[in-house]
Amino acid sequence: MSSQADGAGRANPTMLKFGYPANVIREYDRWVVLLRPHQATLGALVLACKDAAEAFSDISPQAFGELQQVVGDIEAGLSAFRPYQKINYLMLMMVDKDVHFHVLPRYDAAQDFEGTAYADAGWPALPDLAGGVQPDAAGQAALVAAVTACWPGAGGR
Repeated sequence: MSSQADGAGRANPTMLKFGYPANVIREYDRWVVLLRPHQATLGALVLACKDAAEAFSDISPQAFGELQQVVGDIEAGLSAFRPYQKINYLMLMMVDKDVHFHVLPRYDAAQDFEGTAYADAGWPALPDLAGGVQPDAAGQAALVAAVTACWPGAGGR
C-alpha cells in the first residue's frame, strides 16, 4: 500500500481502464466519476479515488471528507437522469487495485435510452455485472453527455 499524498491529481490505471478522460461525468479534487463503459444497468458509473491507495482505509482524510459530497451528487445526478428504485455501490477491487466503486442504479423495469433497452437482469437480487449493454462510442458519448447534463452544477468537469 502506497502513500496517498502523491496520487491526487494523476490518472491511475483504474481510471484509465474505465475511459478517463473521455468518460468523465465529473471530476472532484480527490475523486472522479466515470460512465462505466459496460452498462450493467443504465447509468452505471465508476467512482474512482485519485489517491494512490489500494485499500479503502489508506485513502486520505481529504478523500474521505469529499466522499460525502460526491455520493450526494451521484444520487442527485442519477435520480435526475433516470429515477431508480435502489442504488448499489460495489467495492470489488479484485482486478483493478486502485480504490474505486462500481455504482449501479437499479430498476424494476427495462429502461430505454436512444432506442436501446437496458434491462436490470439481476433485479431485485444481486446485480448481473456480465449482463447489460456495451454501447458503441457514439452511444457512450451520448450517455456521458446525458448524465453530465443532469449532474448537480450542470456538468462542470
